[in-house]
Amino acid sequence: MIGSAVLMTIPPRDADATGRSANAQWDDLLARYVRPDPQGLHRVNYAAWKANVADRQALDQLIGGLSGQKISSLSRPAQFATWANLYNAITIQVVLSRFPVRSIRDIKPNVLAIGPWKEPRVTVEGKRLSLDDIEHGILRKQWSDPRVHYAVNCASVGCPNLPRRGWRAETLDADLDAAARAFINSPRGVRVVGPQKLRVSSIYQWFKTDFGNNEAGILSHLRRYAASKLLADMTNARIVGDDYDWSINATTGS
Repeated sequence: MIGSAVLMTIPPRDADATGRSANAQWDDLLARYVRPDPQGLHRVNYAAWKANVADRQALDQLIGGLSGQKISSLSRPAQFATWANLYNAITIQVVLSRFPVRSIRDIKPNVLAIGPWKEPRVTVEGKRLSLDDIEHGILRKQWSDPRVHYAVNCASVGCPNLPRRGWRAETLDADLDAAARAFINSPRGVRVVGPQKLRVSSIYQWFKTDFGNNEAGILSHLRRYAASKLLADMTNARIVGDDYDWSINATTGS
């Protein structure tokens, strides 16, 4: 019509063609493919996800949308949430590219690698980044918050759970606290193995510097989030060992 104009709504760069936000896209995918098992471990149906071409493309588009933002211009909580979501999405993308695998450590760019973590995977604000760059060079370095370890998931049974919804700025602190409590109060996080004796996740030993750099610091962190019954009467608790299960966190039968 003469004299009229057609207004086009262009979705933001982190939205899909229908205008859904990256959070909404990510929530949909996680809700579809992540399920808790009877022990409370969140398992991923990688087989079904890999078989669904549209949802694999949706994951690729999500990663493109998250990495295409100027993350440094966001609020601090939004930056953290975006980096953590990006890390978890890339990890799933890596696993899907090689599934079925028994462990993420079997996915190696070369024979000398111990896993996929040092291989550049994404470009953000002009910089090529690996998973290690995101976790250690950005999240751990810039936030110095031990709860980083409950935010990123390495596709393994021994890891803190992959959340069933994306991290977001508005509820970040509460969600990180909830993730810490869920892991610490599970056998994957802490087990009482005798009078005043604990076995803990190897995360607390590998990254001891993030938890006070000594056993007292680790125990203080654990007590902050432990249910009262877990460490009841353990005023002289000692850590006597650690372990970690690198098996892939796939649904049974995947």
